[in-house]
Amino acid sequence: MTTPSADDARPATAGRASAPGPEPSAPQQPDAPTPSTPEPENPAEVATQAPATTASNGDQPLLRLVDIGKSFGPVRVLTRITLDIPVGQVTAVVGDNGAGKSTLIKTISGIYTQDEGQILWQGRQVHLHSPKDASDLGIATVYQDLALADNLDIVANMFLGHEVVKHFQLDEISMEKTARQTLADLSVVTVRSVRQPVGSLSGGQLQAVAVARAVMRQAKLVILDEPTAALGVTQTRVVLDLIKRLKSQNIAVIVISHNLTDVQSVADRIAVLRLGRLVAVGPTAQYDAESIVDLMTTGTSKRLADVPAEPSGSSSEH
Repeated sequence: MTTPSADDARPATAGRASAPGPEPSAPQQPDAPTPSTPEPENPAEVATQAPATTASNGDQPLLRLVDIGKSFGPVRVLTRITLDIPVGQVTAVVGDNGAGKSTLIKTISGIYTQDEGQILWQGRQVHLHSPKDASDLGIATVYQDLALADNLDIVANMFLGHEVVKHFQLDEISMEKTARQTLADLSVVTVRSVRQPVGSLSGGQLQAVAVARAVMRQAKLVILDEPTAALGVTQTRVVLDLIKRLKSQNIAVIVISHNLTDVQSVADRIAVLRLGRLVAVGPTAQYDAESIVDLMTTGTSKRLADVPAEPSGSSSEH
């Protein structure tokens, strides 16, 4: 990775002086600076009303990233990432190793806090300082390790940390009924019983349980990190069908993947990262596998020379 310059590592607000106030005798200026908003008690609490914005389809996106930047010491990992995540669509984020995919999803998930830029949720700026802040908004992330306990059954895993208690005892009947209904709503029919240990499940079934747990907790945005990695053909199909069902329930989905075949089969939109920069974003139909590989490796593609950049709110640097 190329070492960033001192200018790249400097925060966007560095060196910016405050504007002097008017003389006492001067009339009030009509465009006086707006006073800063105090930090809310809840870090994820809505901070300010964002300007009216719309996604490329004319609707306001569920999530909007605006000029997101992130550095670790002198190394700049993300540079001015601007990306819209619409409701009820699957957005694929692709890139080679070191492109910044993991840092980007961890920023959205509240694990990292961006150094620069804004995160807008349903049109309002929010501050995410922890995974709980993201979860409270409705953002659920399913990582590659799935965070499931092999020795517990499906019901216990789906309610882990959120158990239902009635009369000072676990309400097993209520939890089992809810778990079974959630899996049914996602058309997960390959699970024999919600009482079987998750250690006995296949890779596709494990993904289904992890996603069902997110849906059960009223997630509005589900982020899937390499959901089909190391899965066979049959189990991959189970996961891809599950992603499509999330979309049909009007849930926004972000898929991080190296598998371009899977991406092109389920994603409505694709965003290509290279060395921490968003080099292309637009409808998946515009990109074939060869052009995506070109963008991932060189940041440009001759095959896309005549493809217009996506308007308003999305960065495209072909």
